Amino acid sequence: MGKSTTLSDERKMQSIFERYLTAWVGLCIVAGIALGKLAPGLAATLDSMAIYVKGAPVVSLPIALCLFFMMYPIMVKIDFGAVVKAGKSGKPVFLTLFINWAVKPFTMYGIAYLFLGILLRNFIGTEAMDLIKMPFGLDLPVGASHGAGTVVVHEGAKMLQVPLWRSYFAGAILLGIAPCTAMVLVWGYLAKGNDGLTLVMVAINSLAMLLLYGVLGGFLLGVGRLPVPWQALLLSIGVYVALPLVAGYFSRRWVISSKGEQWFKEKFLNVLTPITIIALLTTLVLLFSFKGEVILSNPLTIVWIAIPLFIQTVLIFSLGYGLARLLRLSYEDAAPAAMIGASNHFEVAIATATMLFGLSSGAALATVVGVLIEVPVMLLLVKVCASTKHWFNHPA
Repeated sequence: MGKSTTLSDERKMQSIFERYLTAWVGLCIVAGIALGKLAPGLAATLDSMAIYVKGAPVVSLPIALCLFFMMYPIMVKIDFGAVVKAGKSGKPVFLTLFINWAVKPFTMYGIAYLFLGILLRNFIGTEAMDLIKMPFGLDLPVGASHGAGTVVVHEGAKMLQVPLWRSYFAGAILLGIAPCTAMVLVWGYLAKGNDGLTLVMVAINSLAMLLLYGVLGGFLLGVGRLPVPWQALLLSIGVYVALPLVAGYFSRRWVISSKGEQWFKEKFLNVLTPITIIALLTTLVLLFSFKGEVILSNPLTIVWIAIPLFIQTVLIFSLGYGLARLLRLSYEDAAPAAMIGASNHFEVAIATATMLFGLSSGAALATVVGVLIEVPVMLLLVKVCASTKHWFNHPA
């Protein structure tokens, strides 16, 4: 039998975690709901172990630790020296930045508002409310209004009561402003794209996120009547993006200089992988332990949140892929350029939603739904790429 050239024969997901990510998230839902029933105070106790400012919990230490170990292995893989090569890439890098930062945040806002705030609002519950953290640095009296919320006291602490759909909406916004810098390496690889270009774009997006994530997040959340103080967003970016980014950059340089690049790739990264998986799954279990009642009382909640996220993913991929063809890019450049905008950096979104609104918030739940649909939707788009490869010119 001759050598097969099918996508599945040539490139496959190497990690069992990557292959079955949706199943893992499903197990986390079950485990989280069970934990919430068996030990209802555990997640709340862990979330209360926090750094407090003016009596308000700002950074949950256990969750911050989990989220750091979700982010650090992503950052340590990035060779920021590759950014200097971006000038040679030209159009695909420009296309990626345009889609990720000038288009995607605003289409996500519009699509999420249309579905969560209008079309599906009755299914979510017009009177359903959610309790989220008081914005960092804000001390309002009970009964005061802030954006779409009202200050209330819950279990002895001031919280902001907001419509549940707006909380989901906030999570969707945070996903929309977080272009993928991790799993996109897998999607580009499976689609047989230009792996070098993908790495360059990942590095550029990580740096762009430091500058633009807080700006766009603050603006869109404010427009959506869920205003968040700038210092809260800056703190979130500092803890969950800048800190692992700096740690990854310097530890990468140190390990490679002392042990060599081969040892770094074959030994060091292999040690980190299970730590990342454990950190992510632990965070998901804790999150679902809070949201078990919501899911059990309205099992279609996840479906309602998933609908706008799915439409956004397909729209952004189609736009990026179509523009790549108009720009006459090669398929090897077009595939990763479209993929990086379509997929989301759900680790950053989960981290930010948790810090800004709380682990028990609907916003945090919405970001996790992004994880739930990531693999099946992106694998579908990989197949679309493979079947339309002939649309593009190929480099000699």
